[in-house]
Amino acid sequence: MKARVLTLNTLFQGNSRARLGVLAGILEEADYDVVCLQEVISPLNLARLRRAVKSYPHVAHASAFPVVRGGLVTLSRLPIVRRHYRAFTPTRPARPEWLMRKGALFTRVRLPGPGGFLTVVNTHLSANMDMDWAPSNVYTKTEESELRELAAHIGRVDAAEPMVVMGDFNVPRDHRLFRDFASAAGLRDALNGDTATTYNPDYAAIGPIDQMLIRPGMDATARVVFKDRIRLPDGTETYLSDHYGIAATITAAV
Repeated sequence: MKARVLTLNTLFQGNSRARLGVLAGILEEADYDVVCLQEVISPLNLARLRRAVKSYPHVAHASAFPVVRGGLVTLSRLPIVRRHYRAFTPTRPARPEWLMRKGALFTRVRLPGPGGFLTVVNTHLSANMDMDWAPSNVYTKTEESELRELAAHIGRVDAAEPMVVMGDFNVPRDHRLFRDFASAAGLRDALNGDTATTYNPDYAAIGPIDQMLIRPGMDATARVVFKDRIRLPDGTETYLSDHYGIAATITAAV
């Protein structure tokens, strides 16, 4: 089994539609098999994206009214045979994120030839508005609850099924929460603990909060991508997002 995958938080704020157009052009020229996007919140943005990425005929997302649920969209050049969305249980404090019903989008794709199937999990956890991951922090407790739920959902998928889990975890890679989640879910960090940031330091000094994990028996060659500035159709120079992406080639014996 071999597949090329990508995850990116696309940043809903600002000139999101123009940046999605540039991203679509990049994706059309790239060799990714499956792409997991976060913060594709607007149904109009989703519709524009779908029209622009014609080489990804298979698309998974949950309800798109009045917003795309969880902001999660998975694009695939491989046939999608199953998809389902698991929303996290809302926890206090009340915040605008509740409107999105954040969670995890599970997508099973059929690999070419005798490759079998791959389960792809696209997720976006609640933001830590204080950027304080102390155990007593209310947002840390929320993320801990969501990670427990995510690990439980993952545990219901056949342990023999190759799986990649990726997205914006809003938890640093070197934090106990992330390590405990990986252990509980039976997953391995595809970036092997690398603490290089996945969040553009021109926006904030947060660190590696975007993650990619794989199951035992799988290998991954992963790297951080989309660090450079882009040019929009109106000539404006900006970044593709406030996040960087993570791209990987994943392999497994089947």
